[in-house]
Amino acid sequence: MGGSRIGTVLFILCAAASLVSCAAGSAPTPSGGGNEQRAASYFEEVRGTPPLLGAFLRRMPKGGDLHNHLSGAIYAESYIAWAAADGLCVNKQTLALVPPPCAPPQAMPAAQIHHDDAIYSELIDALSMRDFVAGRQSGHDHFFATFAKFSAAGERHGADMLAEAVERAGEETVSYVELMTSPGMGAARKLGAAVGWDEDLARLRRKMMAAGLGEIVPAVRRELDDVEAGMRRRLGCGGAAARPGCAVTVRYLAQVIRIFPPEQVFAQALLAFELAKADPRVVGLNLVAPEDDPLVLRDYTQQMRILGFLGRQMSEVGLSLHAGELAPGLVPPEQLRFHIRQAVEIAGARRIGHGVDVLEEDDPWGLLKEMAERRVMVEINLTSNDQVLGVRGDRHPFATYRRFGVPMALSTDDEGVSRGDLTHEYLRAALTYRLDYLDLKALARNSLEYAFLTGESLWRSLAPFAPRETCAASTPGVGEPAPACAAFLATSEKAQAQWQLERAFAAFEALPWEQR
Repeated sequence: MGGSRIGTVLFILCAAASLVSCAAGSAPTPSGGGNEQRAASYFEEVRGTPPLLGAFLRRMPKGGDLHNHLSGAIYAESYIAWAAADGLCVNKQTLALVPPPCAPPQAMPAAQIHHDDAIYSELIDALSMRDFVAGRQSGHDHFFATFAKFSAAGERHGADMLAEAVERAGEETVSYVELMTSPGMGAARKLGAAVGWDEDLARLRRKMMAAGLGEIVPAVRRELDDVEAGMRRRLGCGGAAARPGCAVTVRYLAQVIRIFPPEQVFAQALLAFELAKADPRVVGLNLVAPEDDPLVLRDYTQQMRILGFLGRQMSEVGLSLHAGELAPGLVPPEQLRFHIRQAVEIAGARRIGHGVDVLEEDDPWGLLKEMAERRVMVEINLTSNDQVLGVRGDRHPFATYRRFGVPMALSTDDEGVSRGDLTHEYLRAALTYRLDYLDLKALARNSLEYAFLTGESLWRSLAPFAPRETCAASTPGVGEPAPACAAFLATSEKAQAQWQLERAFAAFEALPWEQR
C-alpha cells in the first residue's frame, strides 16, 4: 500500500472515531487560539529535554484517573510508617508487614525498621517495583505479591490512604479519580458461600437478597462516610489551609475479587450493583486479581455472563473490566483469544482496563472496529504493562488502538507499587509514541468523557471537540456560560467537570510559556 493511501486510510479512521490525532505530523491546528498554540509550541521546544517536559506536564490539567486501585496507590513508605505506629512487625524472611507478636529472629517490630537502613531499603523494594530486576521471580509475580505483604498495614488507615491518593492527584492537577476498593466484599463472599450456586441467575439473585445481601449496603455506606470524613480532616478541607486534594472529586468502583468460586463472585457482583444503586459515590464496578489465575481462566466466560445478567437488570451502573492484561507465554495461546471480546459482548463493559493482548484475539480487526463503533474506551496503563507483562514501546497496542479509532485515556493502575504517578504516564506516552500537546489534551478530555459521572456530555462532537448546541454560544472554560448553557450544566455532573477542565486548560495555557 502506497504512503499516500496509508495516510488517507489513517485520516478516515481517526476522523471517524478517534479522540486523539493520528500519526506524527498529521495533528490538527490548535483550536483554542493563541494561548493554546503557545503552549503547544513550548511543548515541542522542550520535547528533547524530558525533565522540562515533565515539569510542563505536571502543571498540565489531566482530567481524571479512571483506573486506580486505592491499596496499590499508596507508597511503601506510608505502609511502613503505619505499621510502626500500629505495633506491627516485619517478617525478615518474607519481607511482609504482619501482626504481632514480633518473635525474633524471624520478625522485628516495624517501629525499629528505620534503625536498619539495609532492611528498610529491602522492605521498600519488596513492597513495590522499585529496583526490581527479573530473575527467579518475574515482574508479574513480584508485582502481585506486594499486595499481600502490605495489606495488614492498611487495615486501620482507610482515611489516610484516601488522603494520600487524592492529595497526590490534586498536586499534579488531576481533578477527578475513580478509586477501586472492596468494602463489604468479604461479607458478600461469606453470604455467597452459604447460599451456594444456582445456574438460574435470576433465582440466585432472589436467594441472595433474601439471605440478607442488601443489609451489607448500609454498613459499607457508613464506612465510606467515615473514611471520607477522616480524609477531609487530614487535608484540612473547608479551612483556610485546605490541601490540593480537597478539590479532587472522588468516586468509587467496587472491586469484585474474581479468584473465588462462582457463587462468591456472584454475591460480590450483586453487592457492587446494589451499592451503586444506593450510593451515588459508587459509580460502577470492576473485576480484580490476576487474569491468569487458574480459577479465573476456568470461570472467565461464566463471570462475564454473571456481569451481563446483572448489568441488564441495572444498566445505569458503570462497568469497567480488567481484560486482556495478558501476554503470550503467560497463559496458553487459546486463553488470549477471547477475553476482551467477551468483556465487551457478553458482560457489556463500557471500558476495558489494560487490553494489552487485543491483537491476539480472534479477528482482532473486527474487535477493534466494534470497540470504536461502540465507543468502548481503553484505560491505558503503560508503566504497569511494562513492569508486569514486559510489554512496552511498539509491542504495546497503544498505536493500534489509536489507528483504529478506539478511544483511550491514560491511568496509573497502582502508582504506589509502580513508584510513579499520572504525570509520568503522560510523559511516557508523549516520548514513546511521539504525541504532541493536542494529543495529550485530547486524552485528558477523554478521561472525563468516559468517566462514570452522571449526566450528558458537554461535547457534541469529539473529533474535533465541539460543544453541544446548548453551549454553542459559549466558549468552554472562557468566561461564564450563557444562560442556556448554565442551565444545562446544572443538570449534568459530567458536563460540569468537563467545563471546569476547560477552564483549567485556559488558565494553564495563559501562563507565559515563552519565558520559560
